[in-house]
Amino acid sequence: MSSGRERVLARVRRALADVPRDERPQDVRVERGYLRVHGDRTTARTVDLLAENLADYRALVHRVDAAELPQLLKRLLAAHGSRSVLVPPGLPPGWLAAADPVLALVPDREADTAYALDAVDSVVTGCAVAIAETGTIVLDGGPDQGRRRITLVPDHHLCVVRVPDQVVGSVPQALERLAPGRPQTWISGPSATSDIELNRVEGVHGPRTLEVILVDGRTEGQG
Repeated sequence: MSSGRERVLARVRRALADVPRDERPQDVRVERGYLRVHGDRTTARTVDLLAENLADYRALVHRVDAAELPQLLKRLLAAHGSRSVLVPPGLPPGWLAAADPVLALVPDREADTAYALDAVDSVVTGCAVAIAETGTIVLDGGPDQGRRRITLVPDHHLCVVRVPDQVVGSVPQALERLAPGRPQTWISGPSATSDIELNRVEGVHGPRTLEVILVDGRTEGQG
């Protein structure tokens, strides 16, 4: 074992020397000195900040009322030239009620390979929570989101965020809403990377195009 590793382990042992063997992490309250949210914002301003930061990350942001959502999804899918769209099992049926009849609705199937998913033009999902301060959308595999891979392989992701219920100001506030045992995908803009010369390339390990729809009020087909 390296001397460096021995030094690190020795420090850990010294730090834990007075900890009872049967003590669990959840038995000890840890004071968190960081701010839970930065600034005092109204709900409307929090949603505005989310929209600004999403756009800053090159996501395409749309804001509509609940009744307008089906028609907007129809227009966005048509504008993208989509002939097929992946549909999570719990996606509210009203969301795609206005879709073109020739559009193929592809269910989320466990047997589908990455090659099969790559052949689908778009995917429509909901989300678990959206974070205003970071412009981040979080998915946790809920019924209206489907499995992680269906939002990583198709090139075009349309994500619906219910406003204001699913919008929080900060990462700590988002973590309070998320179950740690669920599979989580944190998305800040479309997939992108840069080479050594800082040339930006999008769509390398996820959708090249991310469109986020902020929907005010209860959406069609919800509850």
